[in-house]
Amino acid sequence: MWSDNETSEDLLGFKVHAELITEVIKDDLLLPITIGVFGDWGSGKSSILKITKEELDKLEDETFVLYFNGWLFEGYDDAKAALLESIVKAFEDNERFVPEVKIKARKLLKSVDWMRVLGLGFKNVALPIASAYSTGGTSLIPYLANKLGGLDSSIILEKLKGEDSENFLKSIIKDEEPEEKSMLVREFRDGFSELIRDSKIKKLVVIIDDLDRCTPERIIENLEAIKLFLNVEKTAFIIGADPRIVRHAIEYRYKTDRIELSDDPNSRNKRIVNDYLEKLIQVPYNLPRLSDNEVETYMTLLFCKKELGDDFQKVLSNFYTYREGNRYGTYGFGDLKNVINEAKYEKLRGSITLIASLSSIITEGLNGNPRQIKRFLNTFTLRNRLVKIAKINDFRIDILAKLMVLEYSVPGLFRKIYEWQVSQQGEPKELQELEELSEKSNIEILRTKYSADWATSKMLMWLKTEPKLSEVDLRDYFWISRDQLSGTISGASLIPAHIRLLFKKLITHGSGKILSNTINTEIKDKLSPVDLESLYTLLVKELSKHPEKTNVHKIFIEFMSLDVQESIEYYSRLIKNVDNSKIPFSIGNQIKLAIKNNSNVEIILNLFDKDSKIYKQLNQ
Repeated sequence: MWSDNETSEDLLGFKVHAELITEVIKDDLLLPITIGVFGDWGSGKSSILKITKEELDKLEDETFVLYFNGWLFEGYDDAKAALLESIVKAFEDNERFVPEVKIKARKLLKSVDWMRVLGLGFKNVALPIASAYSTGGTSLIPYLANKLGGLDSSIILEKLKGEDSENFLKSIIKDEEPEEKSMLVREFRDGFSELIRDSKIKKLVVIIDDLDRCTPERIIENLEAIKLFLNVEKTAFIIGADPRIVRHAIEYRYKTDRIELSDDPNSRNKRIVNDYLEKLIQVPYNLPRLSDNEVETYMTLLFCKKELGDDFQKVLSNFYTYREGNRYGTYGFGDLKNVINEAKYEKLRGSITLIASLSSIITEGLNGNPRQIKRFLNTFTLRNRLVKIAKINDFRIDILAKLMVLEYSVPGLFRKIYEWQVSQQGEPKELQELEELSEKSNIEILRTKYSADWATSKMLMWLKTEPKLSEVDLRDYFWISRDQLSGTISGASLIPAHIRLLFKKLITHGSGKILSNTINTEIKDKLSPVDLESLYTLLVKELSKHPEKTNVHKIFIEFMSLDVQESIEYYSRLIKNVDNSKIPFSIGNQIKLAIKNNSNVEIILNLFDKDSKIYKQLNQ
């Protein structure tokens, strides 16, 4: 089994990306700068940031590197202040700095405390405090200090006893922002610039990882904290995030400000999002998807790490040397022959040979995503162990691996094969015909006799890849996979944050036009099969619990109207499994409109219970 933690151990050949980022940071003329390391969930961002930190730590030019996990600030009342405090406190705590620097850092920490009061404190804390103090209720001051995490209450008392205390109290009670807040921000920037100069460091590099795990509010607070440092000399920020999550957070922020949302890329809101990111991120760096060769290399190294123990460092060193001379080739089984002894070499033969034969469909099916690949291999390993424990004879792991690729990449078709083989003693005749049609690349018959889902380039590749599955009794293979068949296929993997946000966006779509635009611009032919399956999982779960929810039915109907992959199959199964008497008959008109756009939707008409209102509405 393989852990799913980020590591600076480079099994992906990603060190080249870290070295490039380091080269940018080393150029003093480019500072101050903010670099965005962008990639999908599980694409290897965290590993690159870990390697980047190690590379920067090697510099002998007084570079001060700080590494933060943005998710750690999720539970704070004010993530913006928490990040600022962490950065400043690093100067106070680090032994390399002289006492004068530490004193200035402590002074800046008081400024951060006051920012917290002027931030969250307005609505949730400072308002009752100010109201109470104006009537003599000073006992609430300690409560404020406790609420804001050990805040020095003297800064509140100073403001409440100062010459301008009356105006300060009035501004808080009216929920207004004191003019001194903007002055405080300028003072903080000036004080921080002075702190860097006095510390004698050549540059400060702040690395912020896992920003995309935070809620939209916390993401924006972190970004706002970073904005405070823009144009502060000698500073560099490196942010690791899924850009889709960050974009959603910005949209969410402006939505709460009642700025009209639109899915038009030229709309005012989209321009605001783009402008915000462009001003904040000077250098966006998008991680590429792994190629077939890189996936095969990655899986080879994973198996070597699991099987070789201490000898793995020899393999890793050899791989680094290989990669310096060959950026594009596959580091595979043959490259291990002169690195490890013959016994261990032979032990790895079966696993790595299997990898080589299936690497292309694994790459295509899992979108070259390192985390998905690792999770795939972990599940594969568990099932292979189950085969041995259950003492199943004549079991071929290459067939298991091929079926699992389909399970992870196109779950609906995996279920379809399962349904076929259940009624045919494990040997579905449809599968044999599909393999024959794929060999002839007869796409039109595949599309018309079965469905367009079988006629994609991905499925043609899967059908053609050895081993062939026709004339194989598949019952044992599906028995091994029954943990997933009993629920959802993607249940073994976490649903990515961007899919949860997309689900929320669909549920609160507001109008049919927005819903249609969202599906066309963000879902149809845009999501990977794994992501689409995860989205269906959330929608099905929602309607299974609440079949009366009209807005969720409308989402499925619009999916079917726009012919989104597998939407009809999912909705058909859903109709059969929920109480039809609770389905709103009012969705009948939307279903009829969907049939006009996509005649295949007509298949669902006879699936509703004949005594339900929706059936009578559709068939009156």
